[in-house]
Formats: sequence, structure tokens, C-alpha cells
Amino acid sequence: MSLPDYSHETLALSQGARLVAGVDEAGRGPLAGPVTAAAVILDPANIPPGLNDSKQLTARRREELADWIMAQCDWSVAHVDVAEIDALNIYHASHAAMCRAIAGLRQRPCLVLVDGNRLPRDLSCPGQAIVKGDARCLTIAAASIVAKVLRDRIMVDLAQQHPGYGWEANAGYPTPAHKRALLDLGVTPHHRRSFAPVHNILCKATLVSL
Repeated sequence: MSLPDYSHETLALSQGARLVAGVDEAGRGPLAGPVTAAAVILDPANIPPGLNDSKQLTARRREELADWIMAQCDWSVAHVDVAEIDALNIYHASHAAMCRAIAGLRQRPCLVLVDGNRLPRDLSCPGQAIVKGDARCLTIAAASIVAKVLRDRIMVDLAQQHPGYGWEANAGYPTPAHKRALLDLGVTPHHRRSFAPVHNILCKATLVSL
């Protein structure tokens, strides 16, 4: 399997871009917790070896790379909470998180490389959507790592407040154990009420109470 490279960034820089950022999100699929986006600007002269799509890395290697990126690079992260996810829907909430992450960078990028097939509507600078960008583009891969690691840390903290759902291991994704816990323990304030498995449980609870 081929590794992500710096070709998209190199092309943009050769065409006059001074700073190229990558942005990616983590947490579109979970039933609980925020959706998190990270934006990163890499220094082309200082790219760590082994940088890859966060899904292709071990948890330990993700942590190591995230710590390196956050120490060495211009980066920013944004979280959109469950209330806003339920109000906007997860697609628009993901794009809102991306836009906020980009806005939080110390430097304004000339171009943003976005993981996916569509650019956020409110993007504040020129962008290019790249399908499977986290597996193809080093700057997006870096953003995917930071987003995943920082969101996972939030879910570990929330798991201590709400034991039994396994968030420290499943990060809020709809594993069989998480769905069983929803039935047994009920819905927490950190569950996304607009997502079908949660919504259906709330509907059943309402019918029972009538």
C-alpha cells in the first residue's frame, strides 16, 4: 500500500502558494462525543518519518507523531459538541469544525487541502478537496493524527465520568458493547440524539412513559 506524499503541497508551492494547510476530522461515526477537526501546516524541510493516515498507525505511534506535530508545527484543533451536531447534522458539524480549526492557525494558509470530496461552504481561504486525502497527502495525514489523538483523549476523560459504555476503548463508536450499554444504562448527555440508535432508544423510552 502506498504511503501519503507531499506532491499536492509541492505543486501548490510551485504555483506560488506560501503556506499549505491540511485539515481532517475525527468522529463522524460515533454515537457519543464531539466531532473534532485539526488543521496543520507542515514544514517541508522537517517532516517526520512514518507520517501516515491515522487509521494505519498504532495508538502509540499516533500519540508520538501527534506530540511531535503539536511541538513542531503550526496546528489548530476545533471540537463541535453533541448539541451542535444534533442541531446542524453531522455533515455540517464536521465542516464547521474544519473551518474553525483552519481559523485557529497562527498563519493564514494560501491553500487548504481538505480530506473528502467536498469543500466546507464557509471555508475562509482557497481549498482543494482530496478523496482519501489522509492516505494520499502528508499534510492531511498529519491533521488526521492530531484530530484522532485529541478526540480520543476527550473520550477517555468522558469514559471516567460515564463508566460502562467503553468509550476509553471504542471512542464512542457503535460497537455491540456500546449499544448494549445504551440499552442497559440509558442515554447520557454526551450521546448524539439525532443518531438512529440513540434516537430509537429515546423514542421507546417516551412511549413506555406515556
